[in-house]
Amino acid sequence: MRFNSLAFRLFATAAAWTLLVLPIAGFIIYRLYRDDVQTSFDGQLLKLVNAITVDSMGSSGDAQPLPPSNLYEPLFEVTHSGWYWQILPLTPRGGRKLVSPSLATWSLPSPAAKSIEPDPSGARWMNAKGPKGEPLRLVEVIDTLGHEPGKPSYSIVVAGPQDWLDHLVANFRYRLTTALALAGLGLVAVTLFQVRFGLLPLRQIERGLAGIRSGTATTLEGDLPAEIEPLQSELNALIRSNQAIVDRARTQVGNLAHALKTPLAVIANEARTDKTGIGDKIVEQAEIMKQSVTRYLDRARMAARVGVIGRVTPTAPVIEPLVRTLQRIHQEKGVVIKVDCPAEARFSGEKQDLEEMLGNLLDNACKWAKREVELTVEVPPSTSRAKNRRLAITVADDGPGLSEEERARIGKRGLRLDETKPGSGLGLSIVLELAHSYGGTCELERAPQGGLAVHLNLPAG
Repeated sequence: MRFNSLAFRLFATAAAWTLLVLPIAGFIIYRLYRDDVQTSFDGQLLKLVNAITVDSMGSSGDAQPLPPSNLYEPLFEVTHSGWYWQILPLTPRGGRKLVSPSLATWSLPSPAAKSIEPDPSGARWMNAKGPKGEPLRLVEVIDTLGHEPGKPSYSIVVAGPQDWLDHLVANFRYRLTTALALAGLGLVAVTLFQVRFGLLPLRQIERGLAGIRSGTATTLEGDLPAEIEPLQSELNALIRSNQAIVDRARTQVGNLAHALKTPLAVIANEARTDKTGIGDKIVEQAEIMKQSVTRYLDRARMAARVGVIGRVTPTAPVIEPLVRTLQRIHQEKGVVIKVDCPAEARFSGEKQDLEEMLGNLLDNACKWAKREVELTVEVPPSTSRAKNRRLAITVADDGPGLSEEERARIGKRGLRLDETKPGSGLGLSIVLELAHSYGGTCELERAPQGGLAVHLNLPAG
């Protein structure tokens, strides 16, 4: 999955949203749970302090508060258990101080003494440290004996272990974090699968277009989703339209060639009957016109072929007959043509254009070589993308080669072929034009053998 791909964008946005929402949702759930547990714990403490108040302060006939007759919480009897109660007089003439067995000799602080305001129910709340330094949650109620005005006032305090509450909340936080983390990983995995599965039709289109480009298919086939069917129809229509345009161009070029060559032949034949100098001049100019018409019509045919989709030519079958023919032609010189061409090498273009380029290069090399000509074809890696696949062809000889000025002159774009003298690069200029028409390059340099090396870079099939 590449960084700038559509799949990465879809996956990254969905994953970012998941990783953003889940922590926020987890924090909200955690806070709600913590508040709910705290409210439940405070409710239990308030229930205990009210029960102790009613049990100890409810009788108006007693001069002192009574120890609670009901234990309410068994841990009140266990020393330093974290659960404590305390009844403390608030006036100097008050009665005795009562504490739970769990508190022993320790005294609980009074929220009222620390100026903590009561809540609407009259209870005061605070957090404090216990006998062993453990965190406690305290609730205090102020009441009088028999609940009658004028009677001595007492502070009734009940405390519970805050660390129990913190441990309960921490345990929930751990489980919640684990659950949300697993959910996040699951959602990211599902998102990745969803993106891959949802974009599979695009892979099908890519393979179909690659098949059209390689010549194994003529149209984009296959059942595609309803959203992509219009694209399939338009692409097939474009391919058919392109083929129709090329076919019409070929037909018109052929018709034009016949329409021009016949009148030129008639003019030349008539001029040959004229024995004056004017007749010879007409024949000469007619022949030049005929060559120009042929050359530019060939260029037009070549331009029409270049635009055709799906024309792929295996390279090795084109090279083999050329090499056999040229070795027979230059047999007297004893020129040896060495070929290194992988069987899978393919040229994205017309066979006749590849034949013309290689034929010109090999023929030119054989003419000037002393003993040896080398033809090397390099195939692009199979991992490279189709639009970037290039075929590298090198033809080198051990002849005298060309000077730097000659190489620059032949390689100059726009050079007219009829200005090129025989033996100075006519074939190379033709190769240069064909290579440029396919979006390729043709570079000339000195070969390691001492002669000329021509490097062709063409689209690969």
